[in-house]
Amino acid sequence: MNILLIEDDPSVGDYIAAELTAAGHCCDHEKDGETGYQVALAGAYDVLVIDRMLPSREGLEVIKGLRRQGVNTPALVLSALGAVDDRVRGLHSGADDYLVKPFSMQELMARLEVLYKRAGNPDAATPTRLQVADLTMDLLKQKVRRQEQTLNLQPREYRLLEYMMRNAGQVVTRAMLLEHVWGYHFDPQTNVIDVHISRLRQKIDREFDTPLLATVRGAGYRLGPQEQ
Repeated sequence: MNILLIEDDPSVGDYIAAELTAAGHCCDHEKDGETGYQVALAGAYDVLVIDRMLPSREGLEVIKGLRRQGVNTPALVLSALGAVDDRVRGLHSGADDYLVKPFSMQELMARLEVLYKRAGNPDAATPTRLQVADLTMDLLKQKVRRQEQTLNLQPREYRLLEYMMRNAGQVVTRAMLLEHVWGYHFDPQTNVIDVHISRLRQKIDREFDTPLLATVRGAGYRLGPQEQ
């Protein structure tokens, strides 16, 4: 998908843009309402993600202006304003969906893909399940199983495993994990990754004959059947 994100909070915006890009989408990020409005008018986007409380032009006014100009690109409002009246006002402004902060990145991606498909892209499949060998992850139920056994993961372990599964077979570096799982754009020089990798390995490999999570010395980690 070709996505326009209009979000003035740099940490939230950078995080969303990085996650969408890592999932294979193209994402342009604007940080104020007026610039975002002009870019949306000029560009051909599949979906829009728009914060409500923006400088220059409020998010709902961006959507109203686009609709008045005949731009019907599906728009999802992303906002900390989560009361029923706020959500109703957002939908009445011309938004197609409304997601309240704090939010799950998995849910945001799923909602965007639904909007994309609904807008006339019937071949756009919404991924709901990841699988690596006999390890499976249900993205909707947020359940992880290996063979017939359900694995109980903590939220950070779940996000770590999801990122590894989306990049199965590839070497995932420490920097990649810090950015996409922890949201750091620098290395805080802690052993947090080592601790979580160790805990995750215990849960997905300890009771099974075939290990899936390997450390690649000097490079990072790889998830998948290991070469003999």
